[in-house]
Amino acid sequence: MKNFTNLQIAKLLRSVAAALELSSGDNHFRITAYERAADAVEHASSEVKDLWDDGKLKDLAGVGVAMAGHLDELFRVGRVKHFESILKEFPEGMFELLEIPGIGPKTGLKLCQEYGITRAHSAINKLEKVAKKHHLDKILQGIKELKGRTRRMLLHVAQITADSVIEWLKIIPQVKEANTLGSLRRQTSTVGDVDISVASNDPQAVIAHFVKYPHKSRVIEAGDRTASLLLPNEYQVDLMVQSPAAYGALLQHFTGSKHHNIALREYALKKGFSLSEYGIKVNDKLRQFPDEKSFYNFLGLDWIPPELREDTGEIGLAAERKLPHLVELSDIKGDLQIHSNIDIEPSHDIGTSSINQIAQQAKSLGYEYVGLTDHNPSVSNHTEKQIIDLIQMRTKVIHSEIRVIHVFNGLEIDIQPNGMRALPDKALELLDYACVAIHSSFRLSRKAMTDRVLSAFDHPKVKFFAHPTGRLLQEREGVELDWMRIFDFCVENQKWLEIDGWPNRLDLPDVQVREAIKYGVKIVIDTDSHAADQLEFMRYGVSVARRGWATKSDTINTTNLTDMKKLLGGER
Repeated sequence: MKNFTNLQIAKLLRSVAAALELSSGDNHFRITAYERAADAVEHASSEVKDLWDDGKLKDLAGVGVAMAGHLDELFRVGRVKHFESILKEFPEGMFELLEIPGIGPKTGLKLCQEYGITRAHSAINKLEKVAKKHHLDKILQGIKELKGRTRRMLLHVAQITADSVIEWLKIIPQVKEANTLGSLRRQTSTVGDVDISVASNDPQAVIAHFVKYPHKSRVIEAGDRTASLLLPNEYQVDLMVQSPAAYGALLQHFTGSKHHNIALREYALKKGFSLSEYGIKVNDKLRQFPDEKSFYNFLGLDWIPPELREDTGEIGLAAERKLPHLVELSDIKGDLQIHSNIDIEPSHDIGTSSINQIAQQAKSLGYEYVGLTDHNPSVSNHTEKQIIDLIQMRTKVIHSEIRVIHVFNGLEIDIQPNGMRALPDKALELLDYACVAIHSSFRLSRKAMTDRVLSAFDHPKVKFFAHPTGRLLQEREGVELDWMRIFDFCVENQKWLEIDGWPNRLDLPDVQVREAIKYGVKIVIDTDSHAADQLEFMRYGVSVARRGWATKSDTINTTNLTDMKKLLGGER
């Protein structure tokens, strides 16, 4: 069994598509199938390897039965004979050159043949030397652009950037409406460039104001209706302006996803309609729409929330008026995973804010309660008695005075590699509740890791499994778990799975959220805050829940204080 990241798989599939394009007699639909699968894999919110583990490859939009079979062979064997038979006809270096903007399969092959480029790992460097020698300026520009590309932004970085630009745009009255577009509007866990749209009857005034954004590094381009800025952190912000009368079509078109739009176009064609960013063409006459609701309604569909637009059944349900009413930020009544500055000599980092600071911030957000879940005392540095004494001290501090909102006495407990909880049961009894989490030994086998989790989960005081995959976006892949066993255990024992809104976690990933909900598992959305102002991260946890099709009733912490006390076993 072999591990491959989503990016590695996507690159392989695009290489196969390129080879097919160069093969005489190959058909367009076959090439498109590989390109579609590559897009689906690259933009999947969960590792495809995890989907394969659970036998759910075919559930990934863009991956059909045949493609799922190829990926199965890739994970089992480490290579795919069918792919190798297609790729072997072409030099390995050609596929590396395809990463350069402006170089397609035909040009890439020609360059390899003309300049003797064969090896993959040195192809771009060799081409750069050739381009400098022969003054191939377009190729040099493409290589420069490739090397200057930034990695994808974490969702919160993109959101903060977009919020700042939109705030700037709304200063002038010519801006009637402004929205994010693309993967940011769909709230995917990572985002490429920040795309923004504006509704205005005066695009020139909007563009002129946009390029004066005070935090830019430079203006990349400024046209009649579009413009682009580069920020000091090398992130790019692109703007599109559309008249208010046709704004709904632009907003829908550029929100995507690609696969949602393809499916929507096919749906519209069956009705005799043609879709574009300008509107819906009916009998060669263009109908314009000022908002998305009227656009979708004209097609006989309910408005589809951006987070659901991934071609995973949302169009059919919209036609049947059966889309779920997704959980909203305003539904949240409290946050059950917060770290305070109470020093119990923890195993991991301590929070920076006092209980009162946390409670005041939570009250300002409209919450009825919070739960403090400082990390357990370090097992290696304390005896069992010392740990119990520290938990008793902390409990007294928490209950020492009346707070502006209710404060639950919780704890985040390490799951040790052997499945033991890093806290004596006597100390656990002092708490209102606990959550368990993996913070070490991430590479155990799937069965061993699942056994480990379920062993630690099995106590009445332990209510939920925190940041379940343990992933750190752009840093560390998640652990391998048997999700069906986890789901079974949760349903049978009334346990919950957490969506951790911390920006580089966003864990449980949305794919697993949707599967958990289908199974009847309840989720709890938390921030894992280590400072009071980080409670604002709840918006990102809610976004993950919405992408996972979660409703208010699926979400534990939409419950009011009275019912939450009952769920946690009563107030101490």
